[in-house]
Amino acid sequence: MRPSLLNPLFAAITTLPGIGPRLEKLYRRLFGRDEPARVLDLLFHLPTGAIDRRARPKLSDVVPDTVVTVAVTVDRHRPPPPYRPRVPYQIYTSDETGDLTLTYFNARRDYLQKLLPVGERRYVSGTVELYDHMRQMVHPDRVVAEADLAKLPLVEPVYPLTEGLSLNQVRKAADAALARLPDFPEWQETSWVARERFPSFADALRLLHRPAEPADLRPEGLAWTRLAYDEFLAGQLALALVRAHLRRPAGRATPGTGHIRKKLIETLPYSLTPSQGRAIAEIVADLAKPERMLRLLQGDVGSGKTVVALLAAAAVIEGGRQAALMAPTEILARQHFNTIVPLAAVAGINVAILTGRERGRERNAILEKLAFGDIHVLIGTHALFQEQVEFRDLALALVDEQHRFGVHQRLALAKKGEAVDVLVMTATPIPRTLVLTYFGDMDISELREKPAGRQPIDTRTIPLGRLEEVIGAAGRALAEGRRVYWVCPLVEVTENADFAAAEERFAALKERFGTMVDLVHGRMKGDDKDRAMAHFAAGDTRLLVATTVIEVGVDVPEATVMVIEHAERFGLAQLHQLRGRIGRGGEHSTCLLLYKPPLGETAKARLNILRETEDGFRIAEEDLRLRGEGDVLGTRQSGLPGFRVARVETHGKLIGAARDDAALVLSRDPTLASSRGQALRQLLYLFERDEAIRLIRAG
Repeated sequence: MRPSLLNPLFAAITTLPGIGPRLEKLYRRLFGRDEPARVLDLLFHLPTGAIDRRARPKLSDVVPDTVVTVAVTVDRHRPPPPYRPRVPYQIYTSDETGDLTLTYFNARRDYLQKLLPVGERRYVSGTVELYDHMRQMVHPDRVVAEADLAKLPLVEPVYPLTEGLSLNQVRKAADAALARLPDFPEWQETSWVARERFPSFADALRLLHRPAEPADLRPEGLAWTRLAYDEFLAGQLALALVRAHLRRPAGRATPGTGHIRKKLIETLPYSLTPSQGRAIAEIVADLAKPERMLRLLQGDVGSGKTVVALLAAAAVIEGGRQAALMAPTEILARQHFNTIVPLAAVAGINVAILTGRERGRERNAILEKLAFGDIHVLIGTHALFQEQVEFRDLALALVDEQHRFGVHQRLALAKKGEAVDVLVMTATPIPRTLVLTYFGDMDISELREKPAGRQPIDTRTIPLGRLEEVIGAAGRALAEGRRVYWVCPLVEVTENADFAAAEERFAALKERFGTMVDLVHGRMKGDDKDRAMAHFAAGDTRLLVATTVIEVGVDVPEATVMVIEHAERFGLAQLHQLRGRIGRGGEHSTCLLLYKPPLGETAKARLNILRETEDGFRIAEEDLRLRGEGDVLGTRQSGLPGFRVARVETHGKLIGAARDDAALVLSRDPTLASSRGQALRQLLYLFERDEAIRLIRAG
């Protein structure tokens, strides 16, 4: 149950004065919510800047195009002539140093005469411009009498808006929301709060929504940093509780004998890299412990994660148990299957695949063998955690491209056996701060080197105007018997997309190079996709036009040329993933990034980084700097929680402290029963990490 103290904040935004169903819809759009907007959403909707009305110059000292607050006497009104409503209503005012015309369009005469009575002194705030060398202020933001001057907010916050909502509406609503803030107990460590000079949670929100000066709104300021740390602490506490819950059902130790692994390693056409050796040692040690394993294996493109996964599976098979490997797409699942089967066969490991495509008798036969334990490793998509899929004794769940699956899917697969160990893998190196944020509940192994014999990739940027030259170069590569990927950003030309789509490019290249050209994209049927990939892998076709379906995991060592059309439209990590499809054999490889000039600053920076380095970990850090955390991990699409308040690029250095704090709290107070623990429960609710509280209750 949510603490009753928080109920006013979780109330619908329509409980605030002046917000009815029509405005609620607009707020919902502003906050990007599907469910009704709440008071809390408004409090976490922080200003992006401020209008400073503290400048009080005399009229002769006013700098044009700045916001000022001036004291003036109203001299006369000049309403528009009758039947000419488009002419503005003008009010002439002055002080002892000069004149100022106040200009209103479509204004009501009685309202203005009451607001600015002739002969009276008024304080007027807004932007002063020069019009025909005369000072004027169009639609002043504020007009107050001397008696109300104290109520004039001198620094006013500026909020992100959506069409239909005005700044004043959001400011008023935020003020009303602040009035609902209760007095919270302090959930941060008191010595830490004192050392960092943090305001309280409620005071931080008040300062951001009612700044005393524009500097109060800086993300690196104390108020914003306090809230960012709170958000990190809530996240780290939730991850630590998830982990404790996963660990609590004691694991089952599966000490392998090593005999199957030895066979596999002898079969490999190359020796393992030092980091592959380290990762396997860490995983095998985890599997032999009585606690459950929850480990993240992150490695750059082509660093050999699949082999590590197979050796991990071999360790549990040596103990007479089973493994499952789940991939986000069918192409990737089949790619793993094709890589693993020949190696596994030598070591006597039976591997099967299960996706939406296996149906009827074939599917039933797989399920039957799985339940008997005749299948040692089952590879598939999320079809693996459907109800009918039963293992005889699942020991290890391997999850590929982890960030495409939610925690729930990870847990659903782990529930297919008793105390299942979990190894998740990603080919998208993730910046350190984000690893702690999203995968703080895991131990981490990194694959840093590429397997021996991999050549560096020559990466070049070429404007689209030189497309003919690039087609010519692709033709020369084909004539030499090489294989070429040609990646396009869209499947078909839509009304608002003017760039070359895959089908159009395929038609043009096929006309030029004939049957050696093929096409693969996301809207094709699974069988057709596989057929296209198989023909390309076998060399029956040698130029494959594709969309980003080939981004992850597709492995054709003979492919040595990658052309990416409209490279400026892709993210940095995605370009790095695509480039990783070549340079996988011993031959020299070239990646050509075609772009449409002129390039924006971010696009230019992205393409330059790709030219400079192939280090995926460095690229991931740069990607975070250029794009912010939400885009790097695809949180917008993947359902991972993005941050509401914290900005990783500004506050990321606090994540380590939050992680240590969370670990310390739970080591002393695992059920959050102490007074600080009770306060931390409120924090979990505020940042909507309360699933973790249910785990405490579930014991």
